[in-house]
Amino acid sequence: MNHREHGIEDLCATGAERYEQALREGRISAADAADAPCLTDLGLLHPAVDDLGRLEPVAPAALLSHLLRGSRARIAEERRREDRLVELFEPLMRVETGHRTHTDTPTLRVLSGTERINGAIGDAMGQAARELLCIQPNVQYGTERGRKAQVVAMDRDQALLDRGGRIRTLYQHTQRHLPLVHARYEELRGEAQARTLDELPGRLIVIDHTVAFIPADEDGRLALEVRHPALLRFFVTAFDRLWRLATPMYPEAVQRPSLHGITPRQRAIAALLVEGHTDTAVADRLGMNVRTARVHIARLTATLGSESRAQLGYLIARSGILDQEP
Repeated sequence: MNHREHGIEDLCATGAERYEQALREGRISAADAADAPCLTDLGLLHPAVDDLGRLEPVAPAALLSHLLRGSRARIAEERRREDRLVELFEPLMRVETGHRTHTDTPTLRVLSGTERINGAIGDAMGQAARELLCIQPNVQYGTERGRKAQVVAMDRDQALLDRGGRIRTLYQHTQRHLPLVHARYEELRGEAQARTLDELPGRLIVIDHTVAFIPADEDGRLALEVRHPALLRFFVTAFDRLWRLATPMYPEAVQRPSLHGITPRQRAIAALLVEGHTDTAVADRLGMNVRTARVHIARLTATLGSESRAQLGYLIARSGILDQEP
């Protein structure tokens, strides 16, 4: 059974029940607490000195005192920080300037660091009421960073749906069978839709047509927050055109038809091969590993009766599979 991570202030029902049991009985077995690992992670239970197989509760009064002491220390530090900021900026605010700076209307802003990027997206989502548009190429839910991002995004997205908004997301076609992608849509309640394309541009998030977020570097540590109306219109128009070309995945999946024995995936690969791309480049563009790309290329080669890579390009062009929409 999966146990969702949470803070002590959001103690789960199972954890609360086991902690109360430990307080009544003085201790409980580690097996009885196995379904609530949060109790030991958060320090509510600890192994008994005389029997490591049993767990003893920390007194609620002592625990509360410790937590409040830490909270008060953080609040005090924030107040000291506020005082320092006021001391720094108050005299600067009295300086007269003869011109306005570009920050008076921040239509573009560079965000540095995952925490700041997620905070800006979270603030924008907290005010959203209409629509979230997402382009999500190469989603990496298998990484720890990806799993944490998924949990945060689920809460934000569900809050928007609860307010009557809707969500439209574009994935690469190779991701349509990922378990965590399907789990996301099984958990969301409301108007959430997803479609897929073989190729997608970089990641894009547009919130209520008023703010967008795009990557500003290769590793996702920098992002650009965009509030310029012209750029937002461009992003929304580009998304809508990709959306119309995409294959529905959720709430109702559509099976893409084959054309003359050539599958849609092989057709996408064929288009890139004709452009002269290597196997590695083809795999990167279509969001698959090189081995899978080569399997598709081999099947395409067999279907068209090609005996060499050079002949394959000629046969693809002659077959007409790239001239027709499936």
